[in-house]
Amino acid sequence: MIFEFSDKVRTLQGKLQAFMDEHIYPIEDDYAGHVRAEGGWTTPPIMDDLKAKARDAGLWNLFLPETDEGAGLTNLEYAPLAEIMGRVGWSSEVFNCSAPDTGNMETISRYGTEEQKAKWLQPLLKGEIRSCFSMTEPQVASSDATNIECTIIRDGDEYVINGRKWFSSGFLNTRCKISILMGKTDPHNPNRHLQQSMILVPTDASGLTVVRNLETFGYEGKPGGHPELLFENVRVPASNILLGEGRGFEIAQGRLGPGRIHHCMRFIGSAQRALEIACARVEQRVAFGKKLSEQGSVREDLAKSWCEIEQARLLTLKAADKMDREGNKVAKDLIAATKIVVPSMAAKVLDRAMQMHGAMGVTNDTFLARAWTAARIIRIGDGPDQVHMNSLGKQLIRQYGG
Repeated sequence: MIFEFSDKVRTLQGKLQAFMDEHIYPIEDDYAGHVRAEGGWTTPPIMDDLKAKARDAGLWNLFLPETDEGAGLTNLEYAPLAEIMGRVGWSSEVFNCSAPDTGNMETISRYGTEEQKAKWLQPLLKGEIRSCFSMTEPQVASSDATNIECTIIRDGDEYVINGRKWFSSGFLNTRCKISILMGKTDPHNPNRHLQQSMILVPTDASGLTVVRNLETFGYEGKPGGHPELLFENVRVPASNILLGEGRGFEIAQGRLGPGRIHHCMRFIGSAQRALEIACARVEQRVAFGKKLSEQGSVREDLAKSWCEIEQARLLTLKAADKMDREGNKVAKDLIAATKIVVPSMAAKVLDRAMQMHGAMGVTNDTFLARAWTAARIIRIGDGPDQVHMNSLGKQLIRQYGG
């Protein structure tokens, strides 16, 4: 693996960093106020202004590989750009690179019909609409996707959907127009991995209701939310099925690999920023007659954080490189390892930085508390740590167990 980025990537890094410095950081703390001013669930006009500037700067759809609709970057090339975006939690939307839209766009691009692409993918690529992904359910352990109970039953030219979902992130945003839902089309198939399918469900479909929005660590997740949804005899055209019945697991593996690695790239960015502001903070504060930066324990924590960030970054880059060269399926060991390591690392680094900030660290006067919350949540989102450790452990046993 080559550890130096190409001239193309370095140019994009410079442009993206300059954009962040000029347009994102100056309004970072004000953005929540813009969201509140629009009622909480509507994308504020300032986001549209930023999106227009990002398109004009050539910083649009950077996540999309091998396509005329984006920058055509590989996973390895995209990694340092996602890291820069991850320094501000909401900034990836500015560049049309935010979850769950990125995963949904990749899914429809890879598995959708021409009709589905025209109706849903094109507006998503243009940033005109938002989307959500409905997989997790409240009644079952959804980390084992074979447990999913939501049904997708064929009835003539339609599918009828019944079930309950939650953490359908982004659904409450007024621009969210489409959900990719995972449910069972063949619940009695003896092969449990052929029971599931994915289907496109318009958010205004009859019979689809919002039960409640879920707060995480006191955050409402505006302007997207994480609602619990009830599907009661929701009917959608049969043409809305993705790839075909029984292909849900196949799609999930293609979708979740890049999504997991993108999350990790962003959390490396938030951890790096936490280290940087912690270093500045300890140089400014005096306790017990000397600066915090002169305390041995503080220096040790900063050193540990740097080492952990660097290790996580190298692991993530290696995973991205293997995905590019050998495919997501072959790279599943490194994808799992990255998902195990990075969110936990970010939470530890952010926690140390909060401690160094004292009382300020647990307020919203810095980005630390919000970023720590996101890092803690993602240790469950996209599959909990234990699932990835179990999967990786099984692979290792097969490889070395004799």
